[in-house]
Amino acid sequence: MNPVITAWTAVSPYGIDRESFVDGLRGGQAAAVSGGAVHKTALVPGFDIRELLGRKGTRAMDRVTGLAVWAVGQLAAERPAARGDRAGLVLGTMGSLDSTMEVSRSTFVEAKPYFIDPSRMPYSIMNAAAGQCAIWHDLTGPNVTLAGGRAAGLSALAYAVRLMRAGRASSVLAGAAEEYSDARSWIESHSGVDGVLGEGCVMLRIEPAGEQSPLAEILAVHSRIAPPGAVTETARSCVDGALATTGLSTEDVTTESWSGVPGRTEPVSELIGDTGAATAMFQVAGVLATGQPGDVAVVGSVDRDGAVVCAVLRLGGQK
Repeated sequence: MNPVITAWTAVSPYGIDRESFVDGLRGGQAAAVSGGAVHKTALVPGFDIRELLGRKGTRAMDRVTGLAVWAVGQLAAERPAARGDRAGLVLGTMGSLDSTMEVSRSTFVEAKPYFIDPSRMPYSIMNAAAGQCAIWHDLTGPNVTLAGGRAAGLSALAYAVRLMRAGRASSVLAGAAEEYSDARSWIESHSGVDGVLGEGCVMLRIEPAGEQSPLAEILAVHSRIAPPGAVTETARSCVDGALATTGLSTEDVTTESWSGVPGRTEPVSELIGDTGAATAMFQVAGVLATGQPGDVAVVGSVDRDGAVVCAVLRLGGQK
């Protein structure tokens, strides 16, 4: 039996909970946009780390960690971890560029290279957000951080499925997180990225089939590497390979959502902006928010460095 998605949440430029995202997406209203360092930005409204998470342990917490801890907390509150649970976490993210660049800058501008703020050090490494999520919410299973660019969320989904099938976790929270910062805006501008930069976090609960009423069954997750100039062909090959393992054909697919493929627009990104490492997971959230029971959905994402990942989902009856 394939693992299933039994719950999900989203922190997005529409608001700090799933309901805000669902309402905004179904309403088709673009998120509010403000000015940024280089790009226009779509920020999570009212997201204040110390106000939402409290003052203890948050003095130096960066935004991407706060987004992830808050999102994971929403799923953890629905079903707190029981003693002996091996609840794992897989998070797709590049970490906080702002924290990393601030620590690097301090080594040059301070009197000595090691005269840096020690409280910023834990957040300058990529796996800080996933580690803090486990600490805050008592997740004692595998704890994994994946950097896969805009396809990171689907890579996290694939990793979660492997953990479940190998019996390494009783359940897995899989998702992706991205923050807006002036540092990210500067780097993206030098990489040729324009438009609106968004931010947020989407988390899914993945469990064995039969234990909970499913939102979706994860039929397959496949990946490819696209050579330069062959993105469209590689994306189609990825879908064909994924469908071949499920016994389905393209005629069975009800919904197909791709980001990063030339000539194709992705509805969620059009509304909330470029969410970086969280792009693919926001696509999954979009399918869960708008799909119908029985739909077969293909969700795929292509990172600009050539990573191609796609997932085939069959939506369940629970909404």
